[in-house]
Amino acid sequence: MGPQPEISSLSRREARRQDRRDIIMDVAQTSFLNHGYAGTTMSGIAAALGGSKGTLWNHFSSKEELFEAVVDRATRAYRAQLAEILASPGDDLRTTLIRAMQSILNKVLSPGAIALHRLIAAEAERFPEIGRIFYERAPKQTRLILARFIEEAMASGQLLRDDPEAAAGALLSLGIGKSQQKRLVGLMDLPAPELIEADADFAVSLFLRAYMVPAEDHPRQ
Repeated sequence: MGPQPEISSLSRREARRQDRRDIIMDVAQTSFLNHGYAGTTMSGIAAALGGSKGTLWNHFSSKEELFEAVVDRATRAYRAQLAEILASPGDDLRTTLIRAMQSILNKVLSPGAIALHRLIAAEAERFPEIGRIFYERAPKQTRLILARFIEEAMASGQLLRDDPEAAAGALLSLGIGKSQQKRLVGLMDLPAPELIEADADFAVSLFLRAYMVPAEDHPRQ
């Protein structure tokens, strides 16, 4: 029974530390989106927080580390949701892929995602580290999560054998390309749910035409 108060105290300290990190990331995210990566400084974030730069550095050792934490937090729940959709039992392959594409489209076409894409496009040449961070945490992770599902479908005989990562990339390009480009250049507002559903259905239909194993070739149960 003795160690329990110490463990409880440690948990409270960790919770307070995480709360503080979240507050810092909230301020940093607002600054990155409003002022860009170049226009955001650790001193400016510390001033906005009303604390010292030293306190900020106790949590994040550099602006790059802070940016990576912001991107990771912004995409973590989305990655978990996508993995959960793809792991859902009971749905057929087509239904699962359409639900996954709808989730992906809802994320990448959201105002926050579009703002982040614009920031990366504008500043990655000067600050290649932000391009790497964004790619590793967002597009690459989406492709890998989708590729694992496609690989399982290939192994079970539902999809033709091929490179699962390349197949995932093809599906993402089919689903995201048109609407995301229009959103990025300001030619489209946030699409209505029925448009997202139509884009997801169209992309999955084309994908399955290329990769679906004909019904007569499916392995017998």
